[in-house]
Amino acid sequence: MDAVVETCQLRKRYPGHEALRGIDLHVPSGTVLGLLGHNGAGKTTTVRILATLLAPDGGAARVAGFDVARAPQEVRRRIALAGQYAAVDGQLTGRENLVLLGRLLRLGARGARVRADELLARFDLTAAADRRAGTYSGGMRRRLDLACCLVTRPAVLFLDEPSAGLDPASRRQLWTEVREQVDSGITVVLTTQYLEEADRLADRIVVLGAGSVVAEGSPEELKRKVGGEWLGIVLADPADVPAAVAALGPAASDVDPAAGRLSLPLDDGMATVAAAAAALDGAGLAVTDFAVRRPSLDDVFLALTGKEQAA
Repeated sequence: MDAVVETCQLRKRYPGHEALRGIDLHVPSGTVLGLLGHNGAGKTTTVRILATLLAPDGGAARVAGFDVARAPQEVRRRIALAGQYAAVDGQLTGRENLVLLGRLLRLGARGARVRADELLARFDLTAAADRRAGTYSGGMRRRLDLACCLVTRPAVLFLDEPSAGLDPASRRQLWTEVREQVDSGITVVLTTQYLEEADRLADRIVVLGAGSVVAEGSPEELKRKVGGEWLGIVLADPADVPAAVAALGPAASDVDPAAGRLSLPLDDGMATVAAAAAALDGAGLAVTDFAVRRPSLDDVFLALTGKEQAA
């Protein structure tokens, strides 16, 4: 598939700090790329360069067919950016925010009103359309912000931590709306601190560390790199951990004595599960949780970047 967003050896240096050390990205049309990494990994710097808000110091980047350094105005005509905080005017109503933006983008008075009504309905804001945006909840403000990004139907949508600060219900509603835009053909580049968000939305994920690409692949591909399935065990009495380790043998791992938790790799599939159950029962050890686990993006992130938290 043709790349709508593409970088080659993208570099950026600040005084005393190299933020990007040669980033290569390839984002096909109508897909979602998730950028993960701890604070300072280079996620926001990458997005700012792609959105023409920051000039690169080396390498090249093209968005929607145009070089971000040589043709920034052409890039801006084809993109939209939603930052970490909703950029809406709280003194205006939701409708006024959208109509004003439509007028500024030369849709005309009637065209701006029609487009505003379409977006208010799409993002479930019609009932609140004539209330000041300053009275909106966080989730409503974020939906309005996303609606503002779509007034001119961009080819590429950059989302920098789009659901930061939202409650779980609002976050899931936002995910649904983003996915609908992707299904309509929009390409999305997403940075997020929520690994579940990347797992749900991203077709491919790039993990950044200290300005370099640490790993790249689909969520499932990255999970397979961490390892296979394992058996998670939580004992009823944490004091029984030494006895459980003795019963299960040297394969027991990720032992947490304080929580009474340990793991066992499923090298032999369900045969391992049966043998572990028999061993614990034979030792007279009670468990409160005994379940097969698969690697999550949390496991991937920790394995690739250490015990930093995503941001």
